[in-house]
Amino acid sequence: MMENFNFEEAIKRLEVINQKLASGEESLDNSMTLFEEGLKLIQMCNTKLEGFESSINELVDKYQG
Repeated sequence: MMENFNFEEAIKRLEVINQKLASGEESLDNSMTLFEEGLKLIQMCNTKLEGFESSINELVDKYQG
C-alpha cells in the first residue's frame, strides 16, 4: 500500500476524519472505523516521514563529506 501512498492526500483525509470525530455526530461504530483508519494513516505518514528524513540525512552526509 505504501507504493501508492500519497502523503498530502493522507493528511487531507486525516483532517476530514478529525472533523467528523470532533463533531460528535458519528455513530459509535463509524467513529471506531474512522479512528482505526486515522491510526493507520498516521502510521503510514510517520513511516514516510522517516524515509524522507533518512534520504535527507544521506544527501547531507554525501555532500558534506
